Amino acid sequence: MKRHFILIVFCFISITNVYAQQPEVYPPNWWVGMKNTRLQIMVHSDKIGDVSNIRTDYPGVAIIKIHHPDNKNYVFIDLNIDPGTKPGIVTFYGIDFIISGNKTVTKKETLFQYYLKNRRKGKSVDYAQGVTSKDFMYLIMPDRFANGDESNDRIAGMRDQSLNRDTVFNRHGGDLKGIIDHLDYLDNLGVTTLWLNPIWENDMPERTEHGYAFTNHYKVDPRIGGNKAYADLVNAAHSKGLKVIQDAVYNHVGSYHFTVTDPPMKDWLNQWDSYTNTTYKDQTLFDPYASMKDKKQMSDGWFTTQMPDLNQRNPFVANFLIQHALWSVEEFGIDGWRIDTYAYNDLDFMNRCNKALMDEYPAITLFGETWVHGVINQSYFCQNNYKIPYKSNLQATTDFQSLWSITAAMNEDFGWTSGVNKLYTTLAQDFVYKDPTREVVFLDNHDMARFYSVVGEDMNKYLSSICWVMTTRGIPQMYYSSELATTGTTSPSDGYVRLDFPGGWKNDSINKFNASGRNEKDQQIFDTWQKLAQFRKKSSALMTGKFMQYLPNDGVYTYFRYDKKQTVMVALNTSKTKKTLRLSNYKERIGSFTQYHNILSDSKSPLSDIEIEPYHAIVYELLP
Repeated sequence: MKRHFILIVFCFISITNVYAQQPEVYPPNWWVGMKNTRLQIMVHSDKIGDVSNIRTDYPGVAIIKIHHPDNKNYVFIDLNIDPGTKPGIVTFYGIDFIISGNKTVTKKETLFQYYLKNRRKGKSVDYAQGVTSKDFMYLIMPDRFANGDESNDRIAGMRDQSLNRDTVFNRHGGDLKGIIDHLDYLDNLGVTTLWLNPIWENDMPERTEHGYAFTNHYKVDPRIGGNKAYADLVNAAHSKGLKVIQDAVYNHVGSYHFTVTDPPMKDWLNQWDSYTNTTYKDQTLFDPYASMKDKKQMSDGWFTTQMPDLNQRNPFVANFLIQHALWSVEEFGIDGWRIDTYAYNDLDFMNRCNKALMDEYPAITLFGETWVHGVINQSYFCQNNYKIPYKSNLQATTDFQSLWSITAAMNEDFGWTSGVNKLYTTLAQDFVYKDPTREVVFLDNHDMARFYSVVGEDMNKYLSSICWVMTTRGIPQMYYSSELATTGTTSPSDGYVRLDFPGGWKNDSINKFNASGRNEKDQQIFDTWQKLAQFRKKSSALMTGKFMQYLPNDGVYTYFRYDKKQTVMVALNTSKTKKTLRLSNYKERIGSFTQYHNILSDSKSPLSDIEIEPYHAIVYELLP
């Protein structure tokens, strides 16, 4: 009897110690009625792995398998949720079997409770809508756009307590409420879609304003408002007919992510004998002559010392990332994905992840960052027409190739392979893409110099480039405050291309959200974006029409967007002298049109040969 009594006391203490803490569970909730009925829950708590028997008796929820990794602070539970399962709270129990005399006593303690919700209504219509060539995206870095809630500027306990707008290296206090407060401004500008730099918690010691070093995948950073503010923003945007694109980072996490400070298993990260950086050489992935060493370092090398590289070949890592993607869409109602550092991910994993999203949300769209050089390089990472062993299912990329080309058009002299001929040649290679109209075209973003600075603050060059990005094939994207005469280069720091939007803070001396706060150059740039964006919303030719370009002639590049309803003619003079556009060269497209509507000046005139000033552009809707 004494031996049995001691055993009972020992078991009781063991159970109490294990269950004293409420475990962290990822994903924190799920939904009934998902197309894929399988779910893998990660449970994280001190010595949770000591619980050998985990059960649930919730109708329709079955435990398929329980995984106990090397680290006893984790348990992974594979579930099947039957299609007819009702929403509610699923209780998971820990079971211990205690010997008492000649009997075995079952001791049952609640381990954690898990909420199954009804699914969000309106899939593909009210959320998960995707973006198309009908849209115009506006990229925002939340910390630098507008401060709508000063109470969250600093959060006690977080590692980065900086708040100093006098330096680009610290946090400035912008947040999601600040974006909500300016949705009318964005709608008036002609924007249809918001793309935010990452919104997840970045509890790193420094340089946390950009958001690309997650420390928790399921907590929106409280310094920009937390989960509720993100839900409020998506709902407010949708109520105004605006979509929301989420920035996904699958390749890496921050060095203070809980799976780095307390890794579930030895191969959760891509490990090396000593620190090994990626080579950043994407061509090794498709080079038929590349060594396995170079391929591996490209994919498995770390992006930076502060961003540990996730081992996406580990099935638990893969499930964690894929389920987070699905959870984000269903929980917040976002409409699509921009995928960071796409080429550095395990590409087989990316195909699996993309498929999971597209299977569950058929209208959702996915485009990846492909900061590479060459149309072949870029098209390799998205849906293409190549007959090669690896076939990507990514729908599109950020079109860096057209960016390099419009830059050459504005900054290089015209030549056989230089200047605007680079732009023509780049677009002539669109035959490699399955659907080039899904490519995202842009002039700048959070990692590169403001295009206004790239063209030497030349207004004519900048305005002409805006005309191009808003009328060429693809989905146009603008970086916040590029609708103003905003300057900035990445030297000496990328923080100088992430300056605050003037007027986003209550004590700002100038408010450029209002016309009264803009100078003449600001207003001219703003008007150009706005006129083209608002015209584009109603232009079937620009949204979904065909594209025909003509060989550049003496620095003048001309192309047409057209369908059965409308024809739009665009011409860019990229030379240093005035040029005459002879309409007889474009009979194939001009046909019987006799007049034009100048979109920028909102005037109508008879069609005739056109004089174009140096580095000017025309955008004409042709009329009978």
